[in-house]
Amino acid sequence: MTRPHSHTHLHDHSHHHAHEVTDKDSARRVLIAMVLIAVFMLVEVAGGIYSQSLALLADAGHMLSDFAALLLTWMAFRISDKKPDLKRSYGYHRFQVLAAFVNALTLLFIAAWILISAIKRLFQPAEVLAGPMLLIAIIGLLVNIIAFLILQQGDKHNLNVKGAAIHVLGDLLGSVAAIAASLIIMTTGWMRADPILSMMAVIFITKTACGVFKDSGHILLEGTPETVEPHHLRQELEQAVPEIRNIHHIHIWSLTGNRPVLTMHADVDKGVDHNKIQASIHKALKDKFSIHHATVQLECDRCHDDHC
Repeated sequence: MTRPHSHTHLHDHSHHHAHEVTDKDSARRVLIAMVLIAVFMLVEVAGGIYSQSLALLADAGHMLSDFAALLLTWMAFRISDKKPDLKRSYGYHRFQVLAAFVNALTLLFIAAWILISAIKRLFQPAEVLAGPMLLIAIIGLLVNIIAFLILQQGDKHNLNVKGAAIHVLGDLLGSVAAIAASLIIMTTGWMRADPILSMMAVIFITKTACGVFKDSGHILLEGTPETVEPHHLRQELEQAVPEIRNIHHIHIWSLTGNRPVLTMHADVDKGVDHNKIQASIHKALKDKFSIHHATVQLECDRCHDDHC
C-alpha cells in the first residue's frame, strides 16, 4: 500500500567520497602554494623598499593578501571537513564559498590601493633602481607560475580554488608588469612606466575579482546554479517519469560551486508505486543534472503548501 504523500532525503555517498578526495588534494595544493607565496613575499618586500619600486611594493602587498587568502582557503577546506551536526545539517561546506567571497573583496581593495598609489606616482615620479627590481621580479614570476600551475591542476569546479588561483594569477601579472617596467626604466629612464604598468595589472585583477565576487555572492544568496535551468529540469523529469502529472515548488541552490541541492513537489497518479517513482526521479536528477542531493515530495491530490 502506498502513501499519498512521501518525503525522502537521499544522498549519494560515493559522490560525497569523491568530493572528499578532491577537496583533500585541493587543500594540499593550496598549502604548497601558500608556503611559496609567503617565502617570496618577504623577499619582495625587502627588494621593493631597497629599489623604491612601486610595482614591487604593490605586488608584495598583493602577495600579502594572497597569503591571507590562501590561508583562509586552506582553513575553509579544513573546516568543511567537519561532519554535519544538528545545528548545521549540511555541514560546513558553505564556508568555502564564504572564503571565496572574502577573497574577492580583498582583491578589490588591493586593486584600489594599487590604483591610488599609481596615480600619485604619475604626478610625483620616484627614482627606481631598475636592476634589483628586474631580478626580484623575474624570481617572483617563476614563483607565481609554479604556484599557479599547482592550483590549476586542482579541482577546476571549486570556487574556492578558483579564487585562490586568481589571486596568484594577479601576482603573476604584477611580476610581468614589474619586469616590463624595469626594462623600460633601464633602457629609457622613463620612471612613469612603473605606475602605468601597475595600473594595467589592476584592470585584470579587478575583472577577475568581480567574477569570483559575483559567483560566490550568487551561491550565498541561494541562487539557482548556472548548470541547471528549472524549466528544462521540469520538462526532462516529466518525460523521464510518465506517472508525473505536474512538477512545482522547485528550489535549486548550491552548497558550493559543485554541490547542487534540490527540493520539489511532484503530482502523480493515484495508485502508482511511489518507491519506484522516487527511484526514477532521483536517477534522472543524478544522470541528467548531476544532482545527487535531493528532497522530493510526491502528492496525489492538492499541494498542501500555500506557496506552491
